[in-house]
Formats: sequence, structure tokens, C-alpha cells
Amino acid sequence: MYFFGCKQINNTTKFIQLNLKYYIFENKMRFLKNRFVYLYKIIILISVFLLNFYTSSEVLALNSIDGNNFVSDAVKSVGPAVVRIDTERLVERQQFDPTLLDPLLRDLLGQPDMTPDRERGQGSGVIIDKNGLVLTNAHVVERVDKVSVTLADGTNCDGMVLGTDSITDLALVKIEDQIDSSYAPLGDSEDLEVGDWAIALGTPYGLEKTVTLGIISSLHRDINSLGFSDKRLDLIQTDAAINPGNSGGPLINSNGQVIGINTLVRSGPGAGLGFAIPINLAKNVSDQLLESGEVIHPYLGVQLISLNPKLAKQHNEDPNAIVQLPERSGALIQSVIPNSPAEKAGLRRGDLVIAAENISIEEPKTLLDEVEKAQIGKIFLLNVVRDNKEIKVNIKPEPLPGLT
Repeated sequence: MYFFGCKQINNTTKFIQLNLKYYIFENKMRFLKNRFVYLYKIIILISVFLLNFYTSSEVLALNSIDGNNFVSDAVKSVGPAVVRIDTERLVERQQFDPTLLDPLLRDLLGQPDMTPDRERGQGSGVIIDKNGLVLTNAHVVERVDKVSVTLADGTNCDGMVLGTDSITDLALVKIEDQIDSSYAPLGDSEDLEVGDWAIALGTPYGLEKTVTLGIISSLHRDINSLGFSDKRLDLIQTDAAINPGNSGGPLINSNGQVIGINTLVRSGPGAGLGFAIPINLAKNVSDQLLESGEVIHPYLGVQLISLNPKLAKQHNEDPNAIVQLPERSGALIQSVIPNSPAEKAGLRRGDLVIAAENISIEEPKTLLDEVEKAQIGKIFLLNVVRDNKEIKVNIKPEPLPGLT
């Protein structure tokens, strides 16, 4: 019994010791776990602090050494090259409405004379080279008799219009006086992305040195979709405020480079939308205006509408439809202008253009883009669907009439 009792006591002691060790081990693990959670929280807090510090450093990096932000730095780069353009032209106007005259007085006095009247306009522009060439909008300086250019320092100079292009709404003006003014660095509009900073400069309502800030809202906005069927260009859309008088002024990026020429602002419903002509197009047009004073635009002489299988099917199901349309996408010829290249080549109303120079045509805009690249008087190949048969038509584009 004695030995049995000692064995029982020893077993109990070992059990207590084992439980005590487990208790101590469990407490140590709980302590280590708490320490680990505490360290983990500290690491998270430090990470958040470093992240905020890094973000703040990036924001502060937009500021220059003298405390100015990127907007003021960009404006300092281009601002001295922004000018105000004042125009005058003489228009013949009647002093009063002849229909308001008493018939007896009209017989006695005759028709009222036309009197000259001065019509004044104003816009903006930007100097693009050391020789005093100013890029602006065509609608600012078209058909004017006098052009006056006011530099950023207030100096007033005479200007001469070297050429205008109404199709792209661009014009080139030469400052005739000898000037000592900087010119704006030109960027690359092909490098733009939606969301990039956009800064508009100009003289809206005659208020000089006005700056507005926004972003690039959209690219390649077709001007025809805005209701201008007589223009051929894609626009930069921005929410930077462009007001009357800003026309012709530069749209610049955060690096202080000109990326566009302000041209349109949406009024009424949707107000706040501004549009600018890409600087790459503006450079090309200004080079042609400087060389020859005009820009030649090829044309075919057709009016086009877009066609797709769904629209064609709906048309063909109409029992009153005069002709059946091919159920495919393309540019449908709605009418042919008399004595135009299209008429000379044999194109007809109802023809569907599906390719131009081996480029697939899904909509009229694609065809117009290809026509703009064509050479005057050189054969321009069209693939056309007529009477459900595909044919090839050779057409020679001619200069768009009525521009010179």
C-alpha cells in the first residue's frame, strides 16, 4: 500500500506540474500574441504615416522652390506669348428700315442711302515663333479691314492676316512691328490623355491675362457632332472655362506647352464644355498658310449619311421604300453635287461606300478623313455597293470650292 500510495502521489504531482507548465506556456503564447498584435498595429500606423508623407511630398513636389504651383509655372512659360486681337471692318448699313417709310415719303425721298459702319471684334492669339507669327481662329480675323495686336506687356502693334482656313477655323497673323517678345513652346497633342491637366489662357470679354484650369474631358470629338457640318476636324474637349474672347488663345498642359487653340464653347444646355483645335493640326495648317496663304482641302462632292445593317433592314421592311439598301455598314450617298468629282466619276444616289484606298469605311467620318489625306487630281479608289454588287470607282478629288 505504501508503495502504491507513493506512486499515486507521484502521478498527481506530475499531473499538476504538467498543467502548470501548460498554463505558463499558454500565458506566454497569449503574451507573445498580444505583443505581435501590438507590433502589427504599430507597423500599420507607421505605414499609413509614411504613405501620407509620401503623398504629401508628391503634392508639394508640384510646387516650385518659390512656392508657386504648376499652374503658375506653366502660365509664366506661355503667358508672355498670349496676345489680344482687335479687329475692325466696314459694313454698309441702311440708317433705318425702308419698309417703315411712308410710301409717299419713299416716292419723294427715294431709297435711303447705305452708310458705312464700323464693326469691331475681339479675340485672342498666341505667338508661335520669334518672327512674330500669331496663331488664332479664322472666325476672329476673317473678312476684316484692320487687325491690331496687343502684347502681354501692353504694347500695341499692327497685324496683317497671312491667311485663314475656315474648314479648320485657323488663321495666321503677322505682327508687322519689330517686337521683343517671347513665343510659346508647342507640345504634341498626340500625347494627350483624358484626365490630363488643361489650362486655358486668353482675353475673355476683353479681360486680359485670364487663366482657367480644368482637365482634358475627351479627345477626337468630331466637330460635325456639334452641329458644324462645314468643318473638318476633331477637337479636344475640356472643362476649363473658355468664354467669348478666349477664341484663338492657347490651351496648355501642366508643362507649359501649347496643346491646342481654343475655338468653341457650349452655351445653353450643356454649358461649360469647351473645345480646342489640336496643336498638331494647327502647326500643319499654319505651315501651309505661311507658305501659300491658303490650305487646299480635297473634296468629292457627295452628301453622306451613316448606314448599318439594322437601319437598312428597317428601311427595306417598309412597304413604301423606293429602293432596297444593302444590309451592311458604310457611308451611304444621299446626293451628288452637280459637276463635282463624284458626278464625273459616275457615283449615284444610293451607292454605299464600304472602302476607300483599301481602308474599310464604317461611317461617313472615316471616308472624310481618308479624303482629307488624298492628293488633288490623283486617282482615289472607292469600293462601292450598287444593286447588291460591289464595284470599284476611280475618282479624282478636286480642291474644295469657295475657300479662296
